[in-house]
Amino acid sequence: MPDDVEATLVSAGRRTDAERLVERLGELGWTVAVAESLTGGLVVSELIAVTGASAVVRGGVVAYATELKQRLLNVDAALLEAHGAVHPRVARQMAEGVRDALGPGGAAADVGIATTGIAGPGSPDGQPVGTVHIAVATALGVRTESLLLDGDREHIRAEATARAIRLALDAL
Repeated sequence: MPDDVEATLVSAGRRTDAERLVERLGELGWTVAVAESLTGGLVVSELIAVTGASAVVRGGVVAYATELKQRLLNVDAALLEAHGAVHPRVARQMAEGVRDALGPGGAAADVGIATTGIAGPGSPDGQPVGTVHIAVATALGVRTESLLLDGDREHIRAEATARAIRLALDAL
């Protein structure tokens, strides 16, 4: 068998992290909501690319502007003033805020995922390009991960997306 055919057969049997997350959420009967800045919709896009995602994905908010983080996701204005939008506590509050904002019928979504960071090429606030903060909020608490990723803008955004989905899987 040619190597490329064998590689295709092997990869065809593997599930992506997004598929695994959607499946796990379905098993639990839970919903997820996503708040994105740095990733600009890539996380929710990965999730809704999975067949059956409509049963668990509530939606996503791309709050690229700092004011939207405060207004739509209830991120504390004093926190934003003191530290800017790229901070682990901002990611935490974004994840909690999107759970509340996009939950069903006034209840919170079961899981909130959030990303914020600097993909480059420049940095508006002096933090290194590749600085990324991810948070996953559930009723049991919030997990955060802070990273310094290498690569160009596209790579940083893609890696942050993958890491956010993995962190959500780990949280479940």
